[in-house]
Amino acid sequence: MKSITKLWIGIAVLIILSPLGLLLPQAFKSGGAWGEWRADEIKKTAGYAPEKLSKLSDLWKAPMRDYSFDGRENQGPGHLSFAYICSAFLGIIVIAGVAFVIGKFLAKKEKK
Repeated sequence: MKSITKLWIGIAVLIILSPLGLLLPQAFKSGGAWGEWRADEIKKTAGYAPEKLSKLSDLWKAPMRDYSFDGRENQGPGHLSFAYICSAFLGIIVIAGVAFVIGKFLAKKEKK
């Protein structure tokens, strides 16, 4: 099996498993998904939040905050499921596009 085929199989497996990061915390009632904590959640869990983290927490706003469309966070599971799927496809397209461009750039360098 070619290395590129193994790579795409690995990426497909990661895509299929990625919702577990959101579903398992809900199933075990353990709070937010791993690594997606806000400064106030870290402070609540650990007892403190680093000062710089608190200052920088408003620097970046996610395009689809909480995996839903703006203003529609409380519209029920059907809407949230659709928004989550849209968010996933958007992320997959962006990451695959960046990987493709970097691959083309590196392949050009290699030919020289």
